[in-house]
Amino acid sequence: MRLPRSGAGWTIAVFGVLAVLLGALGLVWPEAQLRLLGFEVPARRAAGDYTGTFLTASSMASFNMGVYYLLAVATEWRAFYRFTVVFRLVTFTVFTLTVLADVAPDRFFGVALWEGLGAVATAIGLRWDARRAGASTPADGPDGDLPGAAASAGPAPAVGTAG
Repeated sequence: MRLPRSGAGWTIAVFGVLAVLLGALGLVWPEAQLRLLGFEVPARRAAGDYTGTFLTASSMASFNMGVYYLLAVATEWRAFYRFTVVFRLVTFTVFTLTVLADVAPDRFFGVALWEGLGAVATAIGLRWDARRAGASTPADGPDGDLPGAAASAGPAPAVGTAG
């Protein structure tokens, strides 16, 4: 895997690695994941308690999402970076409301905070990258992504001709 090539890429990479690791933790050692989130871990679950099922699904989703984030970093998919800012802020809002409504323990607000701070960090990284790059070049695509060096370099010089 390639290292991130931008400030925003680094924020996405950190989130991706942590999502993979925490997803794997939830799959391998679910009790540790529940404790980390501030949930009770009873010695025995009651009939009809599907906490383990939900945790498996959530952990697998986290693992997969981490892989998606790392793929976005490997390809420097900036449109995806911008997309995550918006939806991580939505996640922050939903998780915060879940804590405020006493649906989740107060410690779960840490997850909300992680999402909100991650969104802000990526937004700052995107702005920093844009300022560092200066004004857009004509080679930039409509969403600010470079479509490819070959497409922006103009016609290729003829091979074997005298200049």
